Amino acid sequence: MAKDFLAGHRVLVVEDDYFIASDLKGELVAAGATVIGPDPSVEAALDLLEEDRPDAAILDVNLLDEKVFPVADALTSDGVPFCFMSGYDRRGMPERYATACWLQKPLGRPKLMSELRRLLDRAA
Repeated sequence: MAKDFLAGHRVLVVEDDYFIASDLKGELVAAGATVIGPDPSVEAALDLLEEDRPDAAILDVNLLDEKVFPVADALTSDGVPFCFMSGYDRRGMPERYATACWLQKPLGRPKLMSELRRLLDRAA
């Protein structure tokens, strides 16, 4: 996979763990992406989405005391592809997201990049 295959693409990262968010941002920037965020909360992510439209997003399901689903709903409304990311299984997922892209933590770079490529190719 080309090192800069994300060049020109804007990727929203919603993750409340500082170290995971920092690692994700580093991986995405290394692949050429412009990273929006990372944001640690639903409110912060929704505020950013009012100002900026990403090409894709990576969403941690569990953010402190809240779930990321309002952000997923906003992205769905805008036609922005995304992947959920979690250390847990899919139990408790709303039915509307039963078949959504799912990345299991801990997340390896090859899986992250292949899913982002798939999302962006499908959206093109």
